[in-house]
Amino acid sequence: MATQIHWFPGHMKKALNEISNKIKIIDVIIELYDARAPLSSINEDLEKVIKDKKKLVILTKKDLADPIQTEKWLVKLNERFDMVLALDLNQPSSNKAIANAVFKLGESKRLKDKSKGMKPQPIRTMIIGIPNVGKSSLINRLASRKAAGVQNKPGYTRGEQWIKVNKDFELLDTPGVLPMQYENKHKSAKLALIGAIREDILPISDLAIYLIDFLRTHYPDCLKDRFGIENIGESTEVLRQIAIRRSAMLNGDLDIEKAEKILLKEFKDGKLGKITLEHLECLI
Repeated sequence: MATQIHWFPGHMKKALNEISNKIKIIDVIIELYDARAPLSSINEDLEKVIKDKKKLVILTKKDLADPIQTEKWLVKLNERFDMVLALDLNQPSSNKAIANAVFKLGESKRLKDKSKGMKPQPIRTMIIGIPNVGKSSLINRLASRKAAGVQNKPGYTRGEQWIKVNKDFELLDTPGVLPMQYENKHKSAKLALIGAIREDILPISDLAIYLIDFLRTHYPDCLKDRFGIENIGESTEVLRQIAIRRSAMLNGDLDIEKAEKILLKEFKDGKLGKITLEHLECLI
């Protein structure tokens, strides 16, 4: 696997500049991390731009992540950020949780306006994060309409837009932004597995082997439950077994590439079970 991954399309550089220019009029930052890879979801380039702004961190795709690991990440991240929530953005209850958090973080700004004799202005928030982490889904749920396009692929949102949630709460959507490069091959693999960068940037075979090795160590039962594989041995044999069980054939031979794609897609869709790629106890 390549040791350095370059992924910084022109629109991401433009987005980073726009975020930097708009940050001064923002009251509260809402940054989304994928609950399956919280550490890899942190973009230090964005952290430098945000500086001392109040920030709400949301661990998205809670429904796909290991709940035990999510609880550990909540404790750890709350030590670093103003407020952290873990949510399934498909659940209506997420709206109230987010609105309450934003109002709490933006309360000092509204009190300051009131002390100056000003009519309190809507709390201005900016939603940021890496691609495909759920920004558009969150905006549409908060706005109760299709205010932002949603696709399960990175780099779909290309321009910023203001969205009025209610009279007290406004959102500024921004495109997903990744660092210019990833020197850590493990981080780039995890981001490809959760869909933050395109799978074709890395060899599919490398991603499949990386995932199998991880599952063998941390979630061996998921391969048994999903594919009926009793003994999780060499990665190549696991892929052979998947090809056999899914009748993946090509010119009379087992189609290993198709088996790789099946494995990666079923992980991404949550069909292998609730899996977190970053276990906090393994990173400390």
